[in-house]
Amino acid sequence: MNEWIEVCRIEDIVPGSGVCARIGKHQVALFRPRTDDAVFALDNIDPFFEASVLSRGLIVEHDDALWVASPLKKQLFRLSDGLCQDAPERSRASFATRVEAGRVLVHSLPSPRS
Repeated sequence: MNEWIEVCRIEDIVPGSGVCARIGKHQVALFRPRTDDAVFALDNIDPFFEASVLSRGLIVEHDDALWVASPLKKQLFRLSDGLCQDAPERSRASFATRVEAGRVLVHSLPSPRS
């Protein structure tokens, strides 16, 4: 499976929050940091606790980047690429997203790491 999957409408994600969706075999956390159509997608599993919770984390701005703080112990994961600030070896996969005609689409495969 190598395609774009329609997940929800942009208005289904409250600005400043995240939601969870299933994309193939992946549980994906979708984040909408602001009121515009920018949406980010990361693997939803907190790698420190193997818990499906990142979609419930707090979106924060740090070092001119957007991050999500895990709701468990507050480790930071960069929204643009899933980098874990505290332990890069525990970084999360990121997924490409786009919004078309108010619909949020997520690519079915994780983005390659830079």
